[in-house]
Formats: sequence, C-alpha cells, structure tokens
Amino acid sequence: MPAPSVHLPRLVLAMLLAATAGLAGAQQVFRIVGPDGKVTFSDKPPVDPGAKAAPAGVGGASGAEPGGAALPFDLRQVASRYPVTLYTGADCAPCAGGRNFLAARGIPYSEKTVSSPQDIAALQRLTGGANVPTVTIGGQVLTGFSEVEWAQFLNAAGYPQTSQLPPGYRQPAATPLVAAAPARPATAATPPRPAAAAAPAAPAAPAGGSNPAGIQF
Repeated sequence: MPAPSVHLPRLVLAMLLAATAGLAGAQQVFRIVGPDGKVTFSDKPPVDPGAKAAPAGVGGASGAEPGGAALPFDLRQVASRYPVTLYTGADCAPCAGGRNFLAARGIPYSEKTVSSPQDIAALQRLTGGANVPTVTIGGQVLTGFSEVEWAQFLNAAGYPQTSQLPPGYRQPAATPLVAAAPARPATAATPPRPAAAAAPAAPAAPAGGSNPAGIQF
C-alpha cells in the first residue's frame, strides 16, 4: 500500500497563482554526440566521422561524481536514457522512505528539495502537482512513495534489481529545485528582464495504484 505523500502548503500555492569512465573501471567509455545531436555511450570510438567523442565522466546521467567511482557501463546506459530525480520536502517521512529505497536498490539519482514558493511553483509545472515525495524516471511521474510501484517502473526502465554501484560511489548532495539567484549590486537603472519561460509539463503519471504489466517508456 503506498505511503501517503505530503502536500506542500496550499496557501503558498494560492499566493503564487495569484501572483559513467568504463565498464567496472576496466574499459574506456566514450560519450558520443552524433551529427543529429543524439548522445550515446559506448566502449568503442565512433565510426561516423561527423560524430564527436570524449571520455565519459562518472555517474548518474551527467558526468563526474564526487567520489570518482565509475558506474558499470550497463547502469550508466540506463541512467542516461531514464534519469531518476527525487523531489523531497522537509519533515517528510515518506521522502525518507523513498530515499532509502533508491539507495538500497543502488539507483543513481538526483535529489531536489522543495521548500520555497518558487520551488513549489516549479514542481507544479514539472509534475502537475505539489506533493512530495515525487520521483521521475525518464518521463514517468510517480507521486507518493510505494516500494512496489517504484520497483515496477525501475524494472521496466532496465535498472538492475540489486545494487551495482561501486564501493567508492557517493550520492550527490540534494539541491533546491530552483537555485537561489545571487545578490546583485544596486545600480542606478536596471533594464527589465525578460519573463522566464514556463517549464514544459511532464507526462502524467499512469492512473491507478498499481502498474500495468507492460510499462512503456
């Protein structure tokens, strides 16, 4: 039975609306950008002369990890196709449950904290709701922590069912969903800034409390 999620402050929402370096460390892994811009990972250099290749960094979906440990090649490939992001809030027991589950399963993921009004508004745009924990696996959005449901989607994405993380791997620290803008020195006249474009809405989560047998990504 899914653990209850935590709904972020309705009053705040109302105010806003009104207002991977090689296989097991042994092989060189290349990050290849094709002529069409598509990014792939391979243990062999590209054969297409129009493709650009560079040694792949370590970790989840985007490069170097703090501990310098290399993810296994297969895990790196899955994480690049279906990156996992966990959205959490303060004093949220289900969030801790979801975090512990991902760690025990050996899933490389990014954690985004949701606390400010800007964070809440961004979470609504990204997932269509304001509940934590929410996890995204590629384009899939799952709200509330359910070990069974999360496991079904991770399995369907191709993540290993037991941890394949190397001993030196360290999970990146959680960061706010919306980065705080640095303080700007006062000036005599500041030109108006263009309005930020709204983030595209993520695909809606599958209906129902359990997943269909054939999950499609």
